[in-house]
Amino acid sequence: MSNTPVRARGKGAERVTASRNSAVGEQARAEPTKAAKASKSTKPSTPAPSAETAPSAKPAKAAKSAKSAKPAKAAKSVKTVKPAKPSRPESQLALVRRARRINRELADVYPYAHPELDFENPFQLLVATVLSAQTTDLRVNQTTPALFAAYPTPEDMAAADPEALEQLIRPTGFFRAKAKSLLGLSAALRDRFDGEVPGRLKDLVTLPGVGRKTANVVLGNAFGVPGLTVDTHFGRLVRRWKWTDQEDPEKVEAEIAALFPKSEWTMLSHRIIFHGRRVCHARKPACGACPIAPLCPAYGEGEIDPDKAKKLLKYEMGGQPGQRLRPPADYPGSPAAPLGAAG
Repeated sequence: MSNTPVRARGKGAERVTASRNSAVGEQARAEPTKAAKASKSTKPSTPAPSAETAPSAKPAKAAKSAKSAKPAKAAKSVKTVKPAKPSRPESQLALVRRARRINRELADVYPYAHPELDFENPFQLLVATVLSAQTTDLRVNQTTPALFAAYPTPEDMAAADPEALEQLIRPTGFFRAKAKSLLGLSAALRDRFDGEVPGRLKDLVTLPGVGRKTANVVLGNAFGVPGLTVDTHFGRLVRRWKWTDQEDPEKVEAEIAALFPKSEWTMLSHRIIFHGRRVCHARKPACGACPIAPLCPAYGEGEIDPDKAKKLLKYEMGGQPGQRLRPPADYPGSPAAPLGAAG
């Protein structure tokens, strides 16, 4: 069986037998599409040109398809392929440098940063800070003048009638709980510290209603002892800046303290809180008007249009009064109005 086809092919196409023609016919009927393609390709339209152009046309078409196929695949891969590995984490040294640069920029923007509570002595600052929980410093500053006129010392406040004290601090909210704390800390100052506010953290946190945040405010601004004030503004911004991912205030305090020299802690707190109240708001940061936008990894979370962002600025940055009724002499804004004042 193997010799017959060889002889048939060797003698030429004229000796193709009828049986083979019959087999081809059956194959053509069984595969009409293939037969049609075969017959179409063997039927030249013009003798010479088709013989010359057909071989060159096919490679050209293949080359064209090859060229077009490659960019299509590349474009598709650019859109869908994601990096296999996450971006390289920031080193501790790079984090320290970036954090300190932001602090320097904030110092240029807010050279007048200060505690935004009105006070004349450590006792007044301690009381005002306790009252500032869950309210604004402005509302506290509008409330404390009458409070300190009635109870100027810890001994006076410790002997206050609870209901009378509650009425005086009612504008600050949560007045019953706050009155209880004020009565307790005043009595503790009278009985354990000779009527004086202690200048040590470990003593301050033993007073009713006084935690690390309040203690650091008092230490940094009444005694000159460096401390970080981790309030809601501070925590929000240091997380946006990727200085920490901690939520617990004490852990935040520890991680941020490691990034800066101790001498910077108090002023760093003021600058961050100032920026959080004026520009980097919780719900809609004014990214387009932010002076440290080039350094912020969270840029774009808020309004980036400069004109729209400018309208979001608050206090002196937005041409409005500050929070203190008696601000420092270098404050560039206007003082706040007393409680009940028109406008």
